[in-house]
Amino acid sequence: MTTIKHFIGKAKVASSIAIIRRIASVVALLSFAVAAAPESVLADDKPPALIVSSARIIGDEARTRIVMDFNDEPEFEVHYLDGPARIIVDFPAVGFSFPTKDLAPTGLFSDIRFGSMGEGSARLVLTAKKPVQVAIAETKVEDGGKVHRFVLDTEIATKQKFADLLKNQNWQALAPPTTASITSDVVPKSGRQSDFVIAVDAGHGGIDAGAKGGVTGTDEKVITLTFAKQLMDRLNKIAGIKAFLTRDDDTFLALSERVTLARQQNANLFISVHADTLKQKGIRGATVYTISDRASDRMAQDLAERENLSDQIAGVAQQHAQPEVADILLDLTRRETQAFSVTLAENIVNSFEGQVGLINNPHRYAGFQVLRAHDVPSVLLELGFLSNPEDEKLLLDEKWREKVADALAVAVTRYRAQALANGG
Repeated sequence: MTTIKHFIGKAKVASSIAIIRRIASVVALLSFAVAAAPESVLADDKPPALIVSSARIIGDEARTRIVMDFNDEPEFEVHYLDGPARIIVDFPAVGFSFPTKDLAPTGLFSDIRFGSMGEGSARLVLTAKKPVQVAIAETKVEDGGKVHRFVLDTEIATKQKFADLLKNQNWQALAPPTTASITSDVVPKSGRQSDFVIAVDAGHGGIDAGAKGGVTGTDEKVITLTFAKQLMDRLNKIAGIKAFLTRDDDTFLALSERVTLARQQNANLFISVHADTLKQKGIRGATVYTISDRASDRMAQDLAERENLSDQIAGVAQQHAQPEVADILLDLTRRETQAFSVTLAENIVNSFEGQVGLINNPHRYAGFQVLRAHDVPSVLLELGFLSNPEDEKLLLDEKWREKVADALAVAVTRYRAQALANGG
């Protein structure tokens, strides 16, 4: 893979990139109608009034029942998604105060997720092993009105029946369908700001908890957000740099929304923070990933596939259509941006050496959807692996996280100096 060192020494690259970006943005504006990201990704800090105090599941691979006890009557809507078959139940904002294990997948379902979907909404996602349908969805008042029992009875369905349910459903205002388009990176940006803007993306969030610590059980989404806040604060102490968070609380964001938010803020860099798990518990250390159609190795490929499932986990419908207009212009911009992403990764690795533990071959690459912005250099940083007890201990150590944030600040400062020296 050609490294950025080939490009850094040539000032003409910066001007060519600027020209290509302007042309691509104009063509993209004329050619694509892409929905903008929400005006705010910040969830209300107030605890939700609607609480689920307990939940249970029982059944077999023909019929499965889920019961959830609310403190008040919940509004709800039931929908279906395919690829794989999923039942989606949308609620207003809900506090889920029961152990996750109480809704462990069983019977018809291979996976069950629940959590917030942003301000004022929550979701239950049931991934089925085969075509499925809802037989009963209702709320019953129990215990003299103190408990509102939500009952969801599901059963197997024919392929035709499930196809009919998909075709005939109607998403209402309670929770409109979220669509994650992998072409959202063609949304044109406004003019550049004088500040060097950095989007710090805390991986996962809301209904998508990510990995889980093998010792403490800490969710990845908690660790990534905690570190992202520390990194943002550290970067904002550097003159001329403005860092912001794609999410600053336990909110779910589709992968395309993360990219769009970075582009809307005219980000010069995008850093997505993660702390995954591996089957090989002995592997530990930080890894920096950049995007590529071909993965550097099997581990990178597996990790990208898991990370790209984030939208599916949350019950987000994917649109896989690739742009047909301005393909050449966008491809040229992507190639230049990918080169800058590589130099950012190299700066991070160099800054970490001797300071922060790294895995073998710490710069790797694969097809991460969250790194798809065609004109924003982007990296995905695995801080360490929650599957390794020593890494997990470090990830929960505030002082260690501060050291990592300091090392990243050094890397970003060096990268910025290189970019400015070449007119970028």
